[in-house]
Amino acid sequence: MDIIVRQAVARAITTMQDNLGDRLTIDDLARAAMFSKFHFTRIFLRATGLSPGRFLSALRLAEAKRLLVTTGISVADISHQVGYNSVGTFSARFSGSVGHSPSAYRQLRGRCPEIAERAEEPASEASLRGHVRCTRGADCGPVFLGLFPAKITEGHPGRHAILSGPGTYALTDVPTGCWYVIAHAFGSLAEERVARPFVGVSGPVTVGRGVSGGVVDVGLRPRHGFDPPVLLAIPDLRESVTRRAIAV
Repeated sequence: MDIIVRQAVARAITTMQDNLGDRLTIDDLARAAMFSKFHFTRIFLRATGLSPGRFLSALRLAEAKRLLVTTGISVADISHQVGYNSVGTFSARFSGSVGHSPSAYRQLRGRCPEIAERAEEPASEASLRGHVRCTRGADCGPVFLGLFPAKITEGHPGRHAILSGPGTYALTDVPTGCWYVIAHAFGSLAEERVARPFVGVSGPVTVGRGVSGGVVDVGLRPRHGFDPPVLLAIPDLRESVTRRAIAV
């Protein structure tokens, strides 16, 4: 990616992060990026996989998740802090993206006992399989892998699996539709000892009736600032990596 484009997208994301509670328009973000509104929207989508508006919404909900777990601030106050005028709208969007209501997520302390899959799409009797590989020289722990309709881990997955580590996977009876295969893990690079989040995205892959299945490999790499936050409440993969590191 061109360095000018990277810098422009980075400026826009920083503007979002610094103003989560404010009303930000595409014009505001385009000015921060120093691009025309129409060109900015295109380059932002290409760089992050999401529109600027959807990326901003994801940042707001991710901050709400953090505040719910780390503070005693009321749900109503949190909703206002992250830019929502209506607590009802905030709660509905949070529940749809995270898989739990704000109050339930706080009670769970961000820990996910189980993940519900989408039930509304018809099953195709197809399966997806492939390999999850970690960046060369990196050591990754357990992997969450799921099917999502966009390049963001949000809402109920079409299908999902939790692997003990990088390797082969198989998702059966996949619902019909167009899916991205998204994987998350914690790991460390050869020259580091601190675990960091890794992410991998492949797709889109279209699954229809009568399709026998397909092979979709996913490469895990360290997350960077252009990756949207993980909104769906998933198991604590970092904890497993920490336990393993201590055992070693």
